[in-house]
This record gives sequence, structure tokens and C-alpha cells, in this order.
Amino acid sequence: MVLGAWMVSAGYHSSYTAADRASFDPGDLTLRGVIVTQLLVGALGVVTVTGEYTSGLIRTTFIATPQRGQVLAMKALIFTTVVGMWCTGLSFVAFFVGRSFLTAPVPPVGLGDPGVPTAVFGGGLYLAGVGLFGMFLGALLRRTAAALAALVGVMMVLPVVLALLPGNTGALVSEYSPAGAGFQIWHLVHSGHSLGAWPGFALFTAYAAAAAAAAFFTIRRRDV
Repeated sequence: MVLGAWMVSAGYHSSYTAADRASFDPGDLTLRGVIVTQLLVGALGVVTVTGEYTSGLIRTTFIATPQRGQVLAMKALIFTTVVGMWCTGLSFVAFFVGRSFLTAPVPPVGLGDPGVPTAVFGGGLYLAGVGLFGMFLGALLRRTAAALAALVGVMMVLPVVLALLPGNTGALVSEYSPAGAGFQIWHLVHSGHSLGAWPGFALFTAYAAAAAAAAFFTIRRRDV
């Protein structure tokens, strides 16, 4: 994530035109490493659950704690706390690293500028949410390969496919996908039909909550 901020910010803006400067989004530029990092965090969420299924240790876990929902809830709580703190810290580091390479012709940006704290904190929140989403997919599918394929399909492939729809329909519908909605929290500039930072993150959270509900429902009712 930090390396991505350095690579993008160091040379991406050197040929900006006046129109580019007018629509400049420092959140998108300095935090663009989130796009790649989400796959790593999501994969970590997947294997946090599927690793026990693969090794067979999940049987021991459920024997020791028959309340399966409680097991999944504790995993989610610990994962969110640890990964959320790390990802938020990385988000701040990526922002400051990326900002240090921003020079003319783009305008300067600081942590105290409007919307910047939300975007930087939002990078960590979004990544923690993707990790939880991966965890719940892992609980649903129980197979690492299947859960990873579903994660990549939903977070990376689906927005691209939706964006290919004709006219403005593609861009509009794509913003309501899980990734499109979640991206809003770490961007500062939003299009005219955008959800906005917190509404977009709320929709992304709703997707994750739906996956959580399905995971809790399924894990309580099927055999290991």
C-alpha cells in the first residue's frame, strides 16, 4: 500500500492539464494502493476461516465451543481489531508518503484539509471491511480457492463488468457494487451521481452485513 502510494504519486501527476488539476483527487492518488491491498487483506480474511476447515481443526474448535455463531463472532471481532488498526496505520503512512511526492502543478494537500481525515481513516475502514467480507465468504464456502474466487469476482471483476454497460448506466450501476460503494470513503472527489463518502461506505457495510448474516445462518445449520 505504501509502495503503491510512492509509485503513483512520484510520477503520475507530472503531465496534469488544467482540467486534471480541477478534478484532482488526492485521496485517489495517495491511497490508490488500497486497490491491491484489498486483495491481500481479503485473502487473509478468507484463510482465517478456511484454514481451520482445510486442516480439520474446525471440528476441535466446535467441540470445545459448541456455539458456532460465537466462534465466528469472536474471529470477526479479533480480526477487525487487529487488521483495522494495522490498515489504518498503513493508510496514514501511505498518505504522507504519497503527499511528499506531490509537487506542482497539482495543488498541495494536508491532513487538515476538508475531507482528508475521512479519506485516510476510510482507507483503513474499507480494508478492514473487505477482510471481514472475505472471512464471511470463507465461512460460507469453506474452501479457500472457492472463497478467493468469489472475493476477486465481487471486488475486482464485477465493477469492471458493470462499467461496460452502455451509456452512463455502467458508471452509475458500478458505483452501487460492493467495491464501487466502498471506494467512496477514501476518495475526496465524487461524481455528480456518486453516493458520497459515508453513504457509499454504509452500502458497502450493508453488503458485508448480508454476507455475515448468511454465514451465521449457514454455520449453525450444517455439518462441519
